[in-house]
Amino acid sequence: MTNMAGQCMSADSAGVATESARAGRTRKSAKAFRTISEVSDILDVPQHVLRFWETKFSQIRPMKRGGGRRYYRPGDVILLRGVRELLYDDGYTIKGVQKLLREGGVKILQERANGTAEQFAHFESQDDAPRPAPAAENDSLEAVLTELEDICRRLRKAL
Repeated sequence: MTNMAGQCMSADSAGVATESARAGRTRKSAKAFRTISEVSDILDVPQHVLRFWETKFSQIRPMKRGGGRRYYRPGDVILLRGVRELLYDDGYTIKGVQKLLREGGVKILQERANGTAEQFAHFESQDDAPRPAPAAENDSLEAVLTELEDICRRLRKAL
């Protein structure tokens, strides 16, 4: 079976057609533009939320092609990641993020999203990368680290 674009499709056990190309999707370059569905999957945010954020944050300006299709630049994705983390992870309100942007510019969101070139080169796998621990956990982690260093010293002495 083929779809309208001529791509091969197969039917799964429930009878729903799935694109074979989608399952084996190749990784895009870090510099590649992404569609709204790709950005939605990467950030785990519904597409309508991304469109809403475009209305609230003037700094997010995807390119629009014929038919209104959106293509997000790598910089747009970094900004969206920063917005998402501030809203969902840190509990900011939209007005709070807008105030941060007014006072500190997009650099705040880029830093928040760890948007350095090296990290963006591994954009697809960044979702699985370890993130810094929240400040509340730092003390307990430091205590564990101190204990492990003490154990290592004891083992070295024993050997």
